[in-house]
Amino acid sequence: MAKDFDLFERELWAGRASAYERGFAQVTRYLVGPLLDAAGIADGTRLLDVGTGPGLVSAAALARGAKVSAIDADPDMISTAQGNVPGLDARLAVLPDLPFEDGTFDAVAGNFVINNVGRPGAVLAALRAALRPAGRIALSCWMMPVSGGLAVVAEATEAAGVPWPDDVPRSPFLDHGEPVAFRRLMVEAGFADVAVEEVTWEHVTDPEEWWETGALARVGTTGFIVGRQDAATVRRIKAEYDRIIAGYATPDGKVALPAHALLAAATR
Repeated sequence: MAKDFDLFERELWAGRASAYERGFAQVTRYLVGPLLDAAGIADGTRLLDVGTGPGLVSAAALARGAKVSAIDADPDMISTAQGNVPGLDARLAVLPDLPFEDGTFDAVAGNFVINNVGRPGAVLAALRAALRPAGRIALSCWMMPVSGGLAVVAEATEAAGVPWPDDVPRSPFLDHGEPVAFRRLMVEAGFADVAVEEVTWEHVTDPEEWWETGALARVGTTGFIVGRQDAATVRRIKAEYDRIIAGYATPDGKVALPAHALLAAATR
């Protein structure tokens, strides 16, 4: 029987801050600027950075002169963010619970966090409440199902004959990870002027580093599944990974992994 999704997420990310920062966080970095633009972040904006991870959004917002508070559900992520952004007001919080009074913020930004919560609707309601009247929110998420270069390890795992474990829950956001459904979810949460756009880019990296920081470091659900396998099965997955990722090779020995995401913006 699958675990509660939010409980699974807490276990999944525990101790993974360093590996996430070296791997997947570098992919999400691409959307930091567009996310802050969509949220209207400027000098003096009171911003809540939701799911700060290693603090990329907070650092960029502070550079614009914003007044930033950040939250994350993982203590190691909080420590990493505070190490990267000295003096950052970063607090431990598990969505939808927020350690702030309603109407505190001019803007809310969440970079690839809404797809990692068990109750997206409840989370959006809490984030809306945190905004002042006419405040802005901007959220990014992966297109569902995840495809392109980011799905290489998952495709390799399936090709190696490894089934999805019965005790591993699937993301509730599978039902919302396309433009129409994401927009509908935000409208139902009470947001106005909702706009959702598709964004595509390429992440250039070393294929062995991508394998290490994703599969071997047990980052994300697929990495967690790979980490539970015996040595022989991991070797089979790696052989399939090498075959699949070769399709993204660049002339200099790296790989260019296409990423597909959604960027939503709205007002309270």
